[in-house]
Amino acid sequence: MAEDKGRKDREAEGDGDKQDLGAGPEGGKIRHGPDSAKSLKYSQEVTSTEDEPEREGRSLATTHHEVIKEWAEERDGVPATVEGTEHGDHLGVLRIDFGGKDDKLRHVSWEEWFRTFDSRKLNFIYQEQRSDGAQSNFFRLENPNREDA
Repeated sequence: MAEDKGRKDREAEGDGDKQDLGAGPEGGKIRHGPDSAKSLKYSQEVTSTEDEPEREGRSLATTHHEVIKEWAEERDGVPATVEGTEHGDHLGVLRIDFGGKDDKLRHVSWEEWFRTFDSRKLNFIYQEQRSDGAQSNFFRLENPNREDA
């Protein structure tokens, strides 16, 4: 059901969802800070949609908007927030909905998701494939300036 809702949300956005969101403010480069995750140090930095993982199962990290959007959409993912975690009119906890049965997720536009992603100065740590070669939906949002991101 969530998958159908996501498809309807994307169709409702029309051509605006098909635009290239570009690299974002840091040009896709990962953000560093005093509380950067140790896993970030071992992740391959991705700064372009043309970058490929060095090997299957490799941890990747980026802030590149189009890389994140393409990765999510290849997995039928839709940008979302967890309802009840909002701060006034600001989005709360960011997620990507892969069509599961989590009724607490509210779909949002990519523009709104990335505005929050950038204002919180987050990194997107993810995998293209697991080490066995199967497609991976693993991702994590990391704030290098706050341990509890």
